Amino acid sequence: MSLGDVGSGGTAALRALAHPIRLRIMSLLTGASLTAAEVARELGITHANASYHLRNLLSGGLIVVAGEEKIRGGVAKRYRYDAVNDRGPLSPEEKRALYPAAAQELIRRSATSTGPGVLGDAELWVDPDRWTEIRDRIAAVLLELHELARPPRTPGTIRTSTTVVLFEMEAE
Repeated sequence: MSLGDVGSGGTAALRALAHPIRLRIMSLLTGASLTAAEVARELGITHANASYHLRNLLSGGLIVVAGEEKIRGGVAKRYRYDAVNDRGPLSPEEKRALYPAAAQELIRRSATSTGPGVLGDAELWVDPDRWTEIRDRIAAVLLELHELARPPRTPGTIRTSTTVVLFEMEAE
């Protein structure tokens, strides 16, 4: 997921980012708009728990209501994460909230790794113009992956994990 700048959501967005289940929900909501009941079934959590996390994400401005539908005499909201509306870079506070949760999510996902993957980790000094060019190309590929996402278990799809963190560092 390409979270972009969640600064407009303030403290609520920071709290919403700092929970691994919410990161999983945002990933699910990239490929499809889902109700709380559908999120609960997919993640193996209670409907109440899914609703709670969805409310947190919504109040933080990280997901949107994508519609409503009548279900057994009631109304269920469908939620969606829209990676296309990238809102810019994360603040230092947002990074401190998000990165540990993302690291935990990566640990969880790696337990189900089956096929070949790509890993790169480095602290590098590079030309600023080349850095910008490469960062923007990777951001475009991430957006393309989000646009290709389909609902969970769609026939003809494979389950994948994509985690990319690129950022400039202070000179020592």
